[in-house]
Amino acid sequence: MASNSFPDPNEHEFAEWVVFGDFYYHATDIIGFGGDLTVEKLQEAYRKGIFPWHIDGMPLPWFCPAKRAILEFGDLHIPKSLAKAQRTSAYNMTIDRDFETVIRKCASTKRNSESGTWITAEFIDTYFALHKKGSAHSVEVWDDDGEVVGGLYGVDAGGVFCGESMFFEKPNASKLALLFLIEHLKSRGSDWIDIQVMTPHMRVMGAKEIDRAEFLSRLETEQKKNGKLF
Repeated sequence: MASNSFPDPNEHEFAEWVVFGDFYYHATDIIGFGGDLTVEKLQEAYRKGIFPWHIDGMPLPWFCPAKRAILEFGDLHIPKSLAKAQRTSAYNMTIDRDFETVIRKCASTKRNSESGTWITAEFIDTYFALHKKGSAHSVEVWDDDGEVVGGLYGVDAGGVFCGESMFFEKPNASKLALLFLIEHLKSRGSDWIDIQVMTPHMRVMGAKEIDRAEFLSRLETEQKKNGKLF
């Protein structure tokens, strides 16, 4: 895929299956494969509602899911235990103070549902460069010893925050990072975030899935507002 050549997802005909070697892959969420992972390509992709997700054994896939997971802040559900943790937390939380540490810890976090991680060394380098350009952002959770013990990162797609990954090393650290981010985004006039793919944790917190066309329409509406999230 050449640089700056993503098709319009609203007009693209998504394939049902693709073949690589002896393997068939379900592809209704994938808009293309391959190409260099560059800052410019990421900026274009996110503004079109597209994101990359490394999968071993195939050229880099670029996703625009048929069912997109989002969290509307009006639907946010905070369990009682998390609300208590939020009230009593001694963590210090910041934005964009240590993006590199956050993405590296997200990459090294072991996940029950996955072998390895999609956050490769190339991803770390390119998203860090995107952060330096002002389009990728992080939330850091610091303990009393000045260590980053939780956090998250994502991309500003032109008025919509697209969450990429989160991690925790101490109880509730990633969840508190999310709540901190939501309060920040609300102060900037935002009322929802893109979480890309549904997870059980996000469903409990009130996330829902919408069709691709609705997501792209909502993304375009937010971009026309020219809001500044950070």
